[in-house]
Amino acid sequence: MYRQDRKLAALLEPAVTAMGYEMLGLERWNQGEETKLRVYVDRRDGGVTINDCERVTDQISGILDVNDPIRNRYSLEVSSPGLDRPLFTIAQCARFVGRQVRIRTREKIAGRCRFTGALEEAGEAQLRIRTETGEYAIPEALIERARLVPEWSAAR
Repeated sequence: MYRQDRKLAALLEPAVTAMGYEMLGLERWNQGEETKLRVYVDRRDGGVTINDCERVTDQISGILDVNDPIRNRYSLEVSSPGLDRPLFTIAQCARFVGRQVRIRTREKIAGRCRFTGALEEAGEAQLRIRTETGEYAIPEALIERARLVPEWSAAR
């Protein structure tokens, strides 16, 4: 799921975990000559604050400076997952069975790449989602992005 730079995630995750946070995942993309890096962190006992994000930013910045895994200029953002929480793994999805999700796939499934509906199951290698048009099994290998639909938005 959710294409990530696994080497970079493996470098940063132990430090984030040691600080008492859960590193949900990261996004990395190029914007001109600069690399953008967004790291999502959370805490199961109440979420994260701006101060938490600042602490994690300081720690991660030091690791990136010492190890230099990003060769060009970069900007770092540490973020809470927010209301439209990105879901990076099947295990993360399993926590939200029953909730509304948006899924985008790399290839078409039943003629489409975008699905919005209730997450019915997070199995070993696939998600099962119920939409207005039916139920779909979506293999993990085809998932490009998955996010929760904010509850206030799903109620509309």
